[in-house]
Formats: sequence, structure tokens, C-alpha cells
Amino acid sequence: MRIEPIKLKQQNKLIEDYRNNEPSIQPFFDYPAFGEWEHRYHDLQKRTFKRQELCDCLQMINSQWKAPEATRKNIDRLRHPEAVTVIGGQQASLLSGPLYTINKIISIIHLAKQQEEELRVPVIPIFWIAGEDHDFAEVNHVYLQEEQQMQKYVLKQQVRSKTALSDIRIDHDKAKQWLDELFEKLTETNHTKTLYDDMNKCLASSLTYVDFFAKLIYHFFPEEGLVLMDSGDKSIRQLESDFFVEMIENQPKISESVCDSLEQLQSLGYTIDLSVAPSDGHLFYYQDDERILLQRTDTGEWIGKQNEVHFTTEQLKQIAKLTPAQLSNNVVTRPLMQEMLFPNLAFIAGPGEIGYWSALKSAFHQLQMKMPPVVPRLSISVIDRTIEKALHDCQMSAEQVINGMVADEKEAWLANTSYPSIKQIAQEVQEQIIDVHAPLRELAASMRDDLGAIAEKNLNYIQDHIQYLEKRLVKAWQCKHQNDLAKFDILQCVLHPENGLQERIWNPLPWLNRYGISFASNLLRHSYTFRNSHYAVYL
Repeated sequence: MRIEPIKLKQQNKLIEDYRNNEPSIQPFFDYPAFGEWEHRYHDLQKRTFKRQELCDCLQMINSQWKAPEATRKNIDRLRHPEAVTVIGGQQASLLSGPLYTINKIISIIHLAKQQEEELRVPVIPIFWIAGEDHDFAEVNHVYLQEEQQMQKYVLKQQVRSKTALSDIRIDHDKAKQWLDELFEKLTETNHTKTLYDDMNKCLASSLTYVDFFAKLIYHFFPEEGLVLMDSGDKSIRQLESDFFVEMIENQPKISESVCDSLEQLQSLGYTIDLSVAPSDGHLFYYQDDERILLQRTDTGEWIGKQNEVHFTTEQLKQIAKLTPAQLSNNVVTRPLMQEMLFPNLAFIAGPGEIGYWSALKSAFHQLQMKMPPVVPRLSISVIDRTIEKALHDCQMSAEQVINGMVADEKEAWLANTSYPSIKQIAQEVQEQIIDVHAPLRELAASMRDDLGAIAEKNLNYIQDHIQYLEKRLVKAWQCKHQNDLAKFDILQCVLHPENGLQERIWNPLPWLNRYGISFASNLLRHSYTFRNSHYAVYL
């Protein structure tokens, strides 16, 4: 493998300003994205955490997933008062989901190792599985390449719309059928059978999709000491009881501060994908295994968004104290809960997360916490030898393709290669016909107005036929050179699918199949800097 930094163009303004430490965005964060690690560490040492109870929960949860020895050791290291964490998270997607999940895990492990060396204290990599999320449609599929386009493969299990991922039991018949269908689409290699058997074992031994996700991640990263946690686990909920009470008591201040921050950000020209109102409770309540989003009325009552439930503040606090498993966090309070649970040195964030975290600084302050350093995760595109050869043949760089220049280069190649130029000749013929046809139009117009109009239509008719012939000639030429043109389409499909980054569409399955289960952990062998916006990794 070798790596090459890539400069991404047309990034979100907020992300670009944040990376560049612009004065306009920095006031919305407590720490800069890069640096001030000792400052953050000393701030954490002033706080207290439920370390022992948390580590007991993590050991219990991870024993169910048969976590590797390195993980169990790291959980014990977290018990030490000087230990801190690096955290990032994602939903429990099928087969680990899009590549950005792997990229985020690599980022977490890489930063944890880096800071352990610098600070000389235990720094534990934590991946927060968002098991409390309930949108199964976001995670129930993967994409595979079929010729020059991506094909979506959906696991067709029916799920109630608001059931949390941690509570969705796997329909093993449908899941096995779906996995078999995927492997039928793969080209068989020396690794295919082992990969298929390993994934089937993980699937067969899992009750939920969170279990399946966790077991696969440990299969991909067996020696790095990564610690997984399921935010939807009931034992974690019990640990969060006091924290829910604090959030309930401080809801007005939290909601108002987030709304105020969003208004300030928007006034500076930043677009944030976060919709909030002062009445938002930023908590969910579980009823009949479905999550109900809570709001707070002007009279201080807590109600379901569709009036499904009604609570006073005292009643909701009692629920938090006695049955905290009936509550869960939303996008605003999840970061707060994360920082109340863990002595967190840094949060690894994707572009969308950086956006909405920029509105949360004051919310952290309402709970007497500082927002942790928010570090942009590593962004990686994988390039195998076939794609590298296509880049060479098309005389394009990876940076050009990743930044969406394939269509322009393909058009330029068509214009330069089609000799004699079909388009140029057709244009010249049309211009000559206009001149040759002019006397007829003039004569017709001089005789009668209606004949003049007919003459104009006659010219348009001739021009349309020339354009039709031009299109047929181009199509015939493209058929003759379809292998060359297909290389441009393959580059688009692999490195800029659906006009976006590879990591947002592609699942790691094709590379696991080609290079073996160690493909994911091998990406960790490189030295990355978080200051670069993107990397191309050549296999």
C-alpha cells in the first residue's frame, strides 16, 4: 500500500473554515480541531466519572460479543484515574456499512495511539454504536458494483418504524438469503470461502443487528484494542439515570442555547443540518417498543410529538431514576451523554457531525462541561491496481476523479479522439446550408408571408436531420471505442459514485473478498495526519 493526500474541492464552508481555524467559526468550539491535547487532558482530570461501573458494563457487553483479549485489557486500563478515551460512533449498518465507518474506526484507533505516545497515559479507542437509533431503512442495505454502476441490495426484513436497532431481532432466514445473494455477485478468490464462512458464523451467533455489526468489527480489528459499546444497552441506560435527570432539569436552557447558536451560525452564512425549536425535549420515551420524541409545553409538561404521552417534569424525572431504559437521547443530547459517561479526550466526527456539534457548545456549558476537541475523521478512497491502470489509460489523476472531473475529461477525450471531428463537420455543414438556403428563403418571403414561414420551417427540418445524423455518427463512434469510454465510467463508479465520495456508497466487502479479512486493519499501517482533507490509498 501507498498513500497520497488529496485536496477536496467544494467542501462545506463550515468544515473548511473549521479545518483552517478561521476566527468566524472557532468561538463555537471550546478547543481547536488540532492540538491543545494537554489542556484538554488537564480539564478532564478536574472531573469525576463512574469509571468502575462503566467498565463493568463494557466488560459485560463485550463478553457477549466475544471481544478479543486486547479489548478486554483496554477496558481494564480505562479503570485507571489517568486514563482517557477517543470516541467516534455510527449506526450498526450491515457488513459494517459504507466505508466511512471503517475510516472512522481507523481514525479513532490512530488518534488514540498517537495521543497515548504524546501524553504518556492510557488512551482507549471507543466506538459508540448508536443502537438506540430506529431508522432501519438507513442501514438495511449495501451497494455493490455491477459493470459501470452501483446496485443496491436490501435485506427485506419488515421492521416496525420506530423500533431501536438494539431491539430488532434478526430474521436469520432473510439475512442468510441476502448474504448468499451478495456472495453470488462476487468474483471468487482465495479469500471468498473463508470470508463467507466467517460472516455466516457471525450472523448465526447474533440475536440483533447490533450484535452482528459488533462481531464483524472485532473480526476486522482483532488486535487494536478497540472497545465497542451499544448506546441502546439496558445496563448503559441504568448508568445514565442521574444524567437523564440533569438533562430533564436543564432542558429549557439546553434547548434555548442550541437555538441561539444555530441563529448565530446562520447569520454568519453557515448551513447546519439540524432542525430545533425551544420546545424540543431532545429525549425519546419508549412505549410498546417504539421511540416517541418528547416536547415540552409552555406549561412545563412533557408530551409526545403526536400527543402519545403526557408527563410532568417530576414524573419524567422519576422515570429517569427508576426505569431509565425507557428513555434515550436524540442528536442533541447524545453528545452530552457521551461526555458525561466517558473521560473523553477527543470526538472523531464526520462532516455532518461537525456541523451540528458547532451548535452544542453552550449546551455542554449548561451541564458544567466543555465540549471536547472535535477532530475531523480521516477520509479515504481505496484504489486497486485495476483502477490505477484506468487512471493511467484515461490520463487522469485520482484527485481529478475524486473531485468530480470525469464527465469533463470524458467529453474532452471524445472531442480530441473523434477524428475527423464529427461535431465540427456537422456544424460546418449546418452553417453552409444556412448560406446556400438563404436565396430560397428570400424568394419565398418576397412572394408571400406564409411561403416565407414555410421556407424557415424547411431550413429547421434540414438542420434537425443533420443533428440526427450527427448523433448517429457519434453513437457509432462510441460503440467502436466503448472499451475506452467504459474506463471513464468505471472511474466514476469507483471513485466518485453518485457524484460523491467512494466512502459514502461503497461497502468494504469487495476488498475483503479480494485481499482478505486483514484489509481493514492493514489500512492502519500508514501514518496519517488529520489536517489533510482526504487520502487515496493505493493497494
